Amino acid sequence: MSEREFLEFITGVKDKMYRLSLRLLISKDAAHDATQEVILKLWKIKTKLKEYHSPEAFAMTMTKNYSYDQLKAKRNNQVRLVHTNYEDNQQSSLQRQIEAKDELKQVQKIISNLSEQEQLLIQLRDVEQYSYDEMEKISGLKPTAMRVCLSRARKKIRTAMLKQHEYGVRK
Repeated sequence: MSEREFLEFITGVKDKMYRLSLRLLISKDAAHDATQEVILKLWKIKTKLKEYHSPEAFAMTMTKNYSYDQLKAKRNNQVRLVHTNYEDNQQSSLQRQIEAKDELKQVQKIISNLSEQEQLLIQLRDVEQYSYDEMEKISGLKPTAMRVCLSRARKKIRTAMLKQHEYGVRK
């Protein structure tokens, strides 16, 4: 892979790598550092990247593994989920914007209570919209196991949101 091809490849995948590392590491600084480290590692093996069936899945797997290594090394002492790439682009009332932000915070809190595996799969499928084949390469799980895990995670999120909504209505 030439320098130009590598830069084109990285341009297309670096935002996804950043969002995944941000999902796992929380800190924007830690996510930027992780993304840069993985890009550097990919640069060192750029001539071998074409050998992979899906270089993007390989890059995402490297990002996931590097982020987990950072968590295990306790370099990041805040282990919670933050999803900050939500933007309300429509002109809506301040009340709707506040409600949307509150709901997003509730979903983030619920997701942060899921297992790491469930968090990863929610990020890959529902946020990044990867196919199950790509997710299999990144997570190492079989498609059936991923579907079951995703289904359970979504059910947990839905149940928790319904409980919060019912509680909010009863106030």
